[in-house]
Formats: sequence, C-alpha cells, structure tokens
Amino acid sequence: MTQDGPRADGPDPERAEAEQPAPERGRGRRTTPAPQGAKPPRPDATAVGEGPDDPTEPAPATGSGRFGPRGRPLRRSSFLVGFTGGLGALAAYALYLGLRNALGILVLVVISLFLAIGLHPAVARLRRWGLPHGLSVALVAFAVLLLLCGGVFALVPPIITQSGQFIEQLPNYIEQLRRSETVNELVERYDLVQKVQGAVNADTVGRALGGVLGGAQLIFGTIFRALTVLVLTIYFLAYFNRLRALGYSLVPASRRERVQLIGDEILTRVGAYMVGALCIAVLAGLSTFIFALIVGLAYPMALAVVVAVTDLIPQIGATLGAVIVTLVGFATDLSAGIACVVFFLVYQQVENYLIYPKVMRRSVHVNEVAALLAALLGVGLIGVVGAVIAIPTVAAIQIILREVVLPRQQSR
Repeated sequence: MTQDGPRADGPDPERAEAEQPAPERGRGRRTTPAPQGAKPPRPDATAVGEGPDDPTEPAPATGSGRFGPRGRPLRRSSFLVGFTGGLGALAAYALYLGLRNALGILVLVVISLFLAIGLHPAVARLRRWGLPHGLSVALVAFAVLLLLCGGVFALVPPIITQSGQFIEQLPNYIEQLRRSETVNELVERYDLVQKVQGAVNADTVGRALGGVLGGAQLIFGTIFRALTVLVLTIYFLAYFNRLRALGYSLVPASRRERVQLIGDEILTRVGAYMVGALCIAVLAGLSTFIFALIVGLAYPMALAVVVAVTDLIPQIGATLGAVIVTLVGFATDLSAGIACVVFFLVYQQVENYLIYPKVMRRSVHVNEVAALLAALLGVGLIGVVGAVIAIPTVAAIQIILREVVLPRQQSR
C-alpha cells in the first residue's frame, strides 16, 4: 500500500471527524416537546416560589399593567358585615310593614280560597253530570248568591223594624221616666239636667256625627268586603285546575308526583270538611226555624240565620247560637226560654253523636284538643274567620306530619 491509501487498522479518525455534519444553530440543548393541547408558557410568568412577596405562593396576575399592579382582595371588615346586616334588617322590617298593611286583603284572599276549595266538589259533580265548566261555576256562584241574599233579607228587616219601633216608643219611655218619683228624686239629687246640658256641646255632637259616619263606613266596608270575597271565590272556582297545576309546577320534577298526591289529598279533605260543615249549619238553622215557629218566637228566620252562621264556628259556635236564641226566648216568655234550653240540649247531643259523625265520615278526623286550640289561636289571630278555617288547617298539617315529617324522622 502507498502512504495515501487506507490504513489496515480502520478508518482515519481525522477524516471521520471532518465528515460529521456541523450542528445547527439554536440546537445547543435538547428540549422535550410539549404535550398536545397544552398552552405555551408565558414569557412574563413568574415561577412558583419566585414571587416578590410570598415565596410559597404564585404572584397575582398583573393584568395589562397599564394602571399598575392589582392589590390583594379586600378582607371582610366588621363595618361591611354590620352594614349588610343592617340592610337585611331594614328589608325584613319593610316586608313586615307591607304584610301588616295588606293583612285585610290577605284575609279576604284566604277566605275566598277556602270557599273555592269547599265549593269545588259541587263544580266537579256538575261537570260529571255533563255540564260545561263555565255553566257549573255559574250555577254554584248563583246558589251562593241566593244564600247570601236570603241571610241579608232575614237579618236586615228585623233590625230596621225593631229600630223603628224603639224610635216610635222613645217619647213614651221619656214620659214614663218623668212621671216616676224615683227618677225625679235622682235627677234633683245629682243635678242630672245641668250635666246633660253641659255634655251636649260641639265636641259631643262631633263625636256623635263621627260615630254615624263610622257606622256608615262600616256598612259600606262590609258590603265591599263581601263583594270582594264573592268575586275572588268565583275567580278561584273558574281557574281552580289551572292554579293547582301552576302550584304543582313550582315543585321540582323529582318530587312533583308525591307533592301532587299529598296536595290532592289535602284539598279533598278540606273540601269535604267545608261541605260537611255547611250542611250541618244549614240543618241547624232549619231546625231552629221550625222550633221558633212552633214556640212562637219573634223573627224566626233571623234566629235561624244566626244559629246557622254561628254553627260554622267549631267547638263553641253551636253553644253561642243556642245562648242567643235562649236569651230571646226568656225575653219573650219564661216557658219559651225553658223550651229553648231543652231543645238545644237535645239537639246538640243529636248533632254531636249522630249527625256530625255521619256527615264527616269521609272528612277530616282531628283531635278535640287540637281542634279547640286551633280555634282559639284562629280567633286570636284573625277573628271568627280564623276559627272557621282552623280545623281544615289542622287537618292539612296532620297529613303533612304523617306523610312527610314522621317518615323522615324514622329513616334517620
């Protein structure tokens, strides 16, 4: 071999080093490719642990930097907590004032709703007989209007007649008082004439006129409230199914079926109670009317209406009506008063142990103590109306306790 030929022991190392390609610029170190979908690192991001304030937390974002770096979030100061609590208290007080001012309207709405629930079974019965919904509601409303007109015509004429008789007999009463020696002696001893003349002044006349205007306002207010209840009851009857469906639609879908079953049961019980109580009240009024005709009491129709209305009040209503009629009987004649006492004692026993269980067999079954407490609380809250709706409310609460609260407590 010549000197320029290949060496026998392998390739020339200088030639091999010269034949290797030169490294590209920028590839001085090897980098691992980023995973697919990952965001490239920001050039101005600060690594964890390199923040200027806290070496263990990342530095907060600085935004665009145009208005300087952002500060730390505000802490909950005692002033901020107190101010928020004060706003909540003011909102709660405003809500209380609104409810208090609208209490009269809310009571009318509650009365109308209970009347609609009680009258809806009659509308449903007419619908099953083939009548249209509008005609069924109109017939039920017309029947209620007839009952109201009958009660007004039974109560108003006796009041007007007795007031007129009293005004006509007033001069005779005054003359009899003047002829009485005892009355004349009392007048002279206590100087009643001058006291009466001194009492009759502008203030007294103004208060009397205010009382008259107040009485007129009471009468017109009562008429307005009665018409409002009647209109709302008709409205609730006409849209009863829609309102019920709307109420159920507000419940979550997962619980809607169970709520609908419990709600329908409550409406059925309340409606049955209202219908049963109305039937018992009408029967009590009819019995009182027949008894008053037999005994010869004055104004038997008015007394029958009073007994029927008071019989709607649970627990104490029947006794209250019996006391009123008995007092009228004793004012008429001693034998008539005794007959009234005997009649109502017998009738209340028959009603409590024979009529009431049969009529209310499909209705609610409320404990006597709970019914009495509910009636007293209802009277204390919203008067006689509260006593009337106390039993259905307690029945609804009993169903909710039995079907919802007690099973949940047992499962815990």
